[in-house]
Amino acid sequence: MFNLFGRKAPRSNIKPARGPGETVREADLRYLQEWVSTHAVVEAFVEPETIVNEMSVVLVDITGEFTRRRIGGPKGIDVISSTLGVPVYDVEETGYPQRMREKIERDRILRKREEQRERREKLQKERERGESQ
Repeated sequence: MFNLFGRKAPRSNIKPARGPGETVREADLRYLQEWVSTHAVVEAFVEPETIVNEMSVVLVDITGEFTRRRIGGPKGIDVISSTLGVPVYDVEETGYPQRMREKIERDRILRKREEQRERREKLQKERERGESQ
């Protein structure tokens, strides 16, 4: 707490953020290439760097399904554009596509319905146990 005896703080597994001159990691690029090859009509949306997150790209397909990966910095935009061969947009200028927002909302509704179904089943089982006693 106060480091009274001069002991070193425990090391963290957190890696420092990449600098703005860096680019997409190989593993991330391979993942994005595979994702593009298995989805139809893909577009890329670049998200700006924030205090918490590195610059990233969101790939969105025709159904609204999406994936997100860090791209390091502005050089990563060029790599994404040339390697993936998909249109690239700045999310601050265009916003997220409507199909992505609709998919997120559909998934949220389906999750809530499933949670409600599970609660009803649990309540029904509790009632059945109470009646049998």
